Amino acid sequence: MVLASGSPRRRDLLARIGVVPARILPPEIDERPRPQELPRQLAGRLSQEKARAVMAGEPQALVLAADTVVGVGRRILPKAETEAQARDCLALLSGRRHRVYTGVALGLPDGRLLTRVVESVVTFQRLTAAQVEAYIASGEWRGKAGGYTIQESAEAFVRFLSGSHSNVVGLPLHETAQLLRGIGWLRP
Repeated sequence: MVLASGSPRRRDLLARIGVVPARILPPEIDERPRPQELPRQLAGRLSQEKARAVMAGEPQALVLAADTVVGVGRRILPKAETEAQARDCLALLSGRRHRVYTGVALGLPDGRLLTRVVESVVTFQRLTAAQVEAYIASGEWRGKAGGYTIQESAEAFVRFLSGSHSNVVGLPLHETAQLLRGIGWLRP
């Protein structure tokens, strides 16, 4: 199996279900949303594009790709790269419900692409200025969809979670395991 992701979180999550990729090949694709694209659609499209990009160079491999998108309504939050972006994300998420979508794509050697998009609903408490500044100082937000990572200190902000916790981390394990079992690659 080839994992089409450089995310150490995804590798750790896969290890929980006994999957260790033979190779890790993060593809270079344009991750910008298209005009009018919704968060769910973006997560699905990006996971498929990542899988196809790696499948092109690894035609005999089983390829697993994923992409996680945080959305508030129709709005897609960025993978925060600057403190200003992270602050904007946290301000928008403070005291509100948002959705986390992860698209999972499994490319097969025969060229087929099996896909799922998983949705989790998360509600943050209302954040104080001190909480925001402490989180910004932690640096945990850097490169993370929506400017936070639930498996570290931001988990203390979560008032409510409906759906898959591993989805919010970056790979829905139940659905990923089902895809792998469905093709006979992972035992029941």
